[in-house]
Amino acid sequence: MSLSQTNLSFLNSSFPSSSHDLRVPCSRSVLSYPRIQTHRILCAAKRTGRRRYPSERKKLKTEQKEAVAKVKNKLEGVWRLSKLGVPVGDDPGKDFLGISEGLLQAIAKVIEFPVASMLPEEAFSVIRKSFDARKILKEAKFVYTVDLDVKTLLELEPRAHDFIFRLEPKIGLIEHVPTEKIVSGDLISVVNDCKKSNSETSSGEYEPQIINGSGNIHQNGGGRSKPKIAVVGGGPSGLFAALVLAEFGADVTLIERGQAVEERGRDIGALVVRKILDMESNFCFGEGGAGTWSDGKLVTRIGKNSATVLAVLKTLVRFGAPDNILVNGKPHLGTDKLVPLLRNFRHYLQSAGVTIKFGTRVDDLLVEDSRVVGVRVSDSANQLQSTSQNLKFDAVVLAVGHSARDTYEMLHSRNVELTPKDFAVGLRVEHPQELINHIQYSDMANEVLKGRGKVPVADYKVVQYVNDKDEDLSQSSSKRSCYSFCMCPGGQVVLTSTNPAELCINGMSFSRRSSKWANAALVVTVSAKDFDLLNLSGPLAGIEFQKEFERRAAIMGGGDFTVPVQRVTDFLQNKLSETPLPPSSYRLGVKSANLHELFPAHITEALRQSISMFEKELPGFISEEALLHGVEVYFISSLS
Repeated sequence: MSLSQTNLSFLNSSFPSSSHDLRVPCSRSVLSYPRIQTHRILCAAKRTGRRRYPSERKKLKTEQKEAVAKVKNKLEGVWRLSKLGVPVGDDPGKDFLGISEGLLQAIAKVIEFPVASMLPEEAFSVIRKSFDARKILKEAKFVYTVDLDVKTLLELEPRAHDFIFRLEPKIGLIEHVPTEKIVSGDLISVVNDCKKSNSETSSGEYEPQIINGSGNIHQNGGGRSKPKIAVVGGGPSGLFAALVLAEFGADVTLIERGQAVEERGRDIGALVVRKILDMESNFCFGEGGAGTWSDGKLVTRIGKNSATVLAVLKTLVRFGAPDNILVNGKPHLGTDKLVPLLRNFRHYLQSAGVTIKFGTRVDDLLVEDSRVVGVRVSDSANQLQSTSQNLKFDAVVLAVGHSARDTYEMLHSRNVELTPKDFAVGLRVEHPQELINHIQYSDMANEVLKGRGKVPVADYKVVQYVNDKDEDLSQSSSKRSCYSFCMCPGGQVVLTSTNPAELCINGMSFSRRSSKWANAALVVTVSAKDFDLLNLSGPLAGIEFQKEFERRAAIMGGGDFTVPVQRVTDFLQNKLSETPLPPSSYRLGVKSANLHELFPAHITEALRQSISMFEKELPGFISEEALLHGVEVYFISSLS
């Protein structure tokens, strides 16, 4: 599971008529499996060079002309140089984030400067560094994105003037970035700069305006009351929402059903050691959200070098994250780094006036005249006595995670529009990390050294597309993607159940990624058409779909959080694995089971065929040492 941003919803406007029936309108049924079908596997390849369509070449040419036209003065600002390759032998290694001789040579080649050693290191800064060991390359290399500060370069090496003057933008390789677009601060600095800018352009003191649920305007300053805002959920979205709102002067209350990281750590310890599950404080619920005791990957699809992403990453660094997340091509924190970071984050929020309520579950919204005016909460830590109270607010921010199923049921009962979306289900596969190192790096695998070597601990990412051709499967998706996600090199498999009757797993790693195992989810996309096969309908059908297979996994494991497992080789042959099984990092116990009995046959067959194709990309992936664990669900929540 990744430490990524989830969607926020502001509830401060008109609201549908309420209903207090919390039953989910989803019927239950016994699983019925269609017969096994034959699938065709398709691989998608990105078109480059002469393989591009004429329309793509035309678009690229237009973008190139626009990029050239935007450069007003080549001798000012910053030139961003991307895809600078440095062979492993010429690089100090993954933990070095400075300017090496090998990198200077790559820079000199791009700007056509004749003597790399004459370029001053001070003129360059590393923006991104990643490792590329693909088999299509002649040799593995580190790939850099570097910013060239023109002013500093010309001050220290005036002879570079003509070479910079001849530079031209090239899409994806060379970009001119005006000075004003360079991000220098974290999110707190960005907010303060915004307030300062507004105050300078206005005649009086800057006073942010927030419209509450009654349509009234609160203005901070001059003795007037601050807007009272509740943020529900203490994961990444909730924490950053509380931070920004507090910096803008709101009176913020952060409500989290789980516990602070200190107490949460003890609850997780009780689960792992004594199999005692606290349904409100576990791997999913608590300070930092599900990512805290997961892998801590910082995943984004909006541009790793964009201003907004860098502001967020710099905020994490401010609270204790290592500086390398600003540069690493695959930034990762690890639980051991997240715990003190979240503690620092909490202390800052409290110093900024944010009230934090741990062990407090939101059971309902308070609605008056079709508007949200607060929340009804109860003490989630008190299992013996149910006490509830009403808390009034001007606005409510919902930043709940995917596991807060009761919250979605409550919203549905309130006639809030919930839009179902596709997600993915499957299994988590685990290999010895040394095997993955060897598959990816060959002879260079010895350079890993359990995360302390020159090259990163090896990971992988695979995807295949499956077409269902048989007309009998007309109700299922005609095209599915089968892929890996949340790959945890040097990690372990952990339990993410929030109900003892259900079994769901995930992967995690510590910052060094020094475990002897590598694991990843292998999942198949499912949609409403798949839910129909189980007679499930309505906006919450997907949740019932998940529950069904999590309950089946719990039964297959025999209870007590034991996970059903099967060798990859046996899964492909549809036979029960003989014991003893390969060792697993999962600490609560595993049990041999035939995972073909877990999912409908078309999902199982898609997984089986995909694993066979993954072997072609990663020779050795199919191994007697590889173990499949059930069940894994990839689901991201959103509210509309």
